[in-house]
Amino acid sequence: MKRTICTLLLAAICLLASGADGLRLKTVVIDPGHGGKDPGAVSTDGKNYEKTFVLDISKRLSAKISEAYPDVKVILTRSKDEFVELADRAGKANRADANLFISIHVNSTKSSKPNGYSIHILGQSSNKNRDLFAYNLDVCKQENSVVSLEEDSAQYEGFEDDPESQIFAMLMQSAYQEQSLKFAEIAAARLKDGPIKANRGIWQNPFIVLWKTSMPAVLVELGFISNSADLGVLRQQSGREELAQCLFDAFKEYKTSYDGVDTSLEIKKEEVSKEAVSETAVHPEDGEVRYGVQIFAVSRQLPAGSPEFMGYKHMVIKSGNVNKYIIGLSDSPDGAKKNLSAIKKKYPQAFLVKISSGRSEMLK
Repeated sequence: MKRTICTLLLAAICLLASGADGLRLKTVVIDPGHGGKDPGAVSTDGKNYEKTFVLDISKRLSAKISEAYPDVKVILTRSKDEFVELADRAGKANRADANLFISIHVNSTKSSKPNGYSIHILGQSSNKNRDLFAYNLDVCKQENSVVSLEEDSAQYEGFEDDPESQIFAMLMQSAYQEQSLKFAEIAAARLKDGPIKANRGIWQNPFIVLWKTSMPAVLVELGFISNSADLGVLRQQSGREELAQCLFDAFKEYKTSYDGVDTSLEIKKEEVSKEAVSETAVHPEDGEVRYGVQIFAVSRQLPAGSPEFMGYKHMVIKSGNVNKYIIGLSDSPDGAKKNLSAIKKKYPQAFLVKISSGRSEMLK
């Protein structure tokens, strides 16, 4: 009876998945691992936390996708240092009918030697006869251990040890496994161009957060906080920016394949000689620095008073054929931050920017 139900379920899932052919990738969920009372992996000196690194990288990735693809809905499972249960992380993606789920983490071991990045998709752990099986099992236990902090941890009881639960999980994800693997392969290739070079490969593992999702899903381990070299990269803002860029490049390539066409508004650096402020906008004098909140970036020019601005006065900075719209201007970062909290209620994907010499750059 159970076998029949599983077979019918698999057939239904495959039918739903095949119905997605020809559609565009419209929604992506980015999941910064851990948070709040769950710090994740901690550096040996106790000064750095996985939860902090992954949130920063996730926000940077979110901003890059929103800027290049204003028509794509980008959802963060958490946008601040708060605890979110594993089921809730997947639940947000499921309720949003997301087309892709990216969970971002940083690895750790008792030894300081292991380094590098790895990509994980849902599946049973590798062959027990292989040396790396124990390593993979440790990674799973480490990432799944957060359930002990949840009030309703019973909902996951027996998952790792129950073959039936794992088979059911595999059935749920089987319709998306090919796409999950495709993104994993692209991400692994793109990350090799980043600041953490060692590629530890793509693995199938029973991560609970992937088990609960109903779309292509991957979990990315961006280096080891227990390794001094990897930690050095993660501690630097430029290192986190590069990692976010690598993941964005992977997203862009995957979306182009998914859509069948490149719909990005991204302008390659070598194609842009400079950013120019629109003549219709009041902009800082040479050498003057201002701060604001970027709400979106689109190719079309919007006139003052457009409903998209919801009554806000705006500045527009032109970068190639992309218009960056900025509101909540201030002479100080603190002033812009105060404006940001109110603006994000209307523009959830908004972020802080620094404006100088006709250019804008995202602030941490």
